[in-house]
Amino acid sequence: MNLTSSSSSSPSPSPTSTRFTRALGVAALVGIGWLVLFGLFLSPNDRVQKTGVRILYIHVPSAWLAYLAFGVTGLSSAAYLWKRTRNLQWDRVAGASAEVGVLFMGITLVSGSLWGRISWGQFWTWDARLTTTAFLFVTYIGYLAVRDLGGTHQQRAKRSAVMALLAVLEVPLVHFSVKWWRPLHQNETVEKGKLNGLMLFSLFIGLISFTLLYVWLVIHRQRVLALNDQVDDRGLDLALAARREES
Repeated sequence: MNLTSSSSSSPSPSPTSTRFTRALGVAALVGIGWLVLFGLFLSPNDRVQKTGVRILYIHVPSAWLAYLAFGVTGLSSAAYLWKRTRNLQWDRVAGASAEVGVLFMGITLVSGSLWGRISWGQFWTWDARLTTTAFLFVTYIGYLAVRDLGGTHQQRAKRSAVMALLAVLEVPLVHFSVKWWRPLHQNETVEKGKLNGLMLFSLFIGLISFTLLYVWLVIHRQRVLALNDQVDDRGLDLALAARREES
């Protein structure tokens, strides 16, 4: 009886989900299901790329979401550095968005390699677009490593924000590389009007479903980071209290 009562009275861990995030997660799953249906079965083959065009329904949305994620990291970092809006919540949003951005950029590189094997006959070539994309990926992995260097929450936020503002400058470099250097990588498919009908519709389903997934992941991840900060603060408070008792 004592064991039961003590376990029932212990505080339960704070959840990171709400009614909104659960609905958002369901919407993201439905969107991904639609993407699988249209991308693999209902959309036609491309006249030139044949079935290889289906990889673009994942490759293009993941690339755009990586850009968006890194842009959010930069804006959130700038908001933290500005004295009027300085709040650790901005730092946590920046970190969460960068983590999700690295995930989407990894998907971009893998799907791009598969598409390159079909179109070029090789998984990788060191042209301008692929090289700058790989460099951007490594840069944000470095950003995440900087966040784990230790120190106070404020020290972490400040050094991470400075690096994020420098790293986000690479995003335009990657995006416009196909126009500045004319590499092997093709120009923007949507901008050139190469997709239409069900193919274009499938691409937009990918953009919407990946965007919903991005928002869902960032919300949950920044809440986890907030809980981690609370645990660190409580641990520090307990250590200081123990030190006072010793003295």
